Amino acid sequence: MSIYDFTVKDNQKNDVKLSEYEGKVLLIVNTATGCGLTPQYKGLESLYEHYKEQGFEILDFPCNQFLGQAPGTDEEIDSFCQLNYGTTFKRFAKIDVNGKNADPLFVYLKDHAPDELEDENATAFKRLLSDLAQTFVGKSIKWNFTKFLINRQGEVVARFSPTYSPEEIQLHIEKHL
Repeated sequence: MSIYDFTVKDNQKNDVKLSEYEGKVLLIVNTATGCGLTPQYKGLESLYEHYKEQGFEILDFPCNQFLGQAPGTDEEIDSFCQLNYGTTFKRFAKIDVNGKNADPLFVYLKDHAPDELEDENATAFKRLLSDLAQTFVGKSIKWNFTKFLINRQGEVVARFSPTYSPEEIQLHIEKHL
């Protein structure tokens, strides 16, 4: 099984086969519109604009599992992102990334990703999550804006912690373009 074997729902509830992205470099992100990290949408859009002509795509999966920070319908989330951050990359239907209802794509990503890369803010962020009584089991996604980098062969080559900014990911993307 590879990433290209998955079919997901876009924000209009249409099936999208990830095989449509074969040969491209992907950044798959679980997002939220009411999170302290939501301004990362601006950096994500900047990456997308800069690299899309070279075969780079961002796949945005809103997730409401972390303190309800992605409220609203798929249409409301899409409108918010376009109006507030000018996003033009592909947005999908809201999903769960952890637990018994976790989307199969994210189960696969967690199982096949190398250890999460963390930046200098990760330790403080983990303390904050601990204060919020957020617990993690195994390779669980810790919070909104966890990012997975997929190379042109469909392999999960990196997993970035939520605090890892889009700007910090730029060199990793360039390496695979």
